[in-house]
Amino acid sequence: MPSFDVVCKFDIQEVENSINMVTRDIRNRYDFRGSNTNIILNKKENTIKIESDSEMRLNAVRDMLEKRALGRAVPLKTFKFNDLEKASGMSVRQKVELQEGISKENAKKVNKLIKDSKLKVQSQIQGEQIRVTGKKIDDLQHIISYLKKENLEIPLQFVNMKK
Repeated sequence: MPSFDVVCKFDIQEVENSINMVTRDIRNRYDFRGSNTNIILNKKENTIKIESDSEMRLNAVRDMLEKRALGRAVPLKTFKFNDLEKASGMSVRQKVELQEGISKENAKKVNKLIKDSKLKVQSQIQGEQIRVTGKKIDDLQHIISYLKKENLEIPLQFVNMKK
């Protein structure tokens, strides 16, 4: 029976490349000269830390990160930006979490969307992914396009299509 998996993952190498490009941009841009601005990737915790001496510069780094990530085909929904924090002196920092895996709540939402589509497919949650099976490949392709149209807060990828 045809099936596919719905997952939420990202390529850490592409994220790292994006951050390296942003770091190079910070060093080369005139408006960042003499500022204490940096961006650090923590691969173990899947987080990014942006630090700067002004909120305006921090927002500029955030914009650069989003543009570079789009250029490297990293979905923007991968980044979960936390609130700004005040650091020592006038500096500010922001922690960015990289979303990977589908949480139970989001898996239930996706499962409900699949059930509401009224197509003859079955879906089951398997850890941090969802397996969708059906008799017709066309139904599976309709589910993929339906889920792509829905505005979920996590990036979804569709893998392991088996006929």
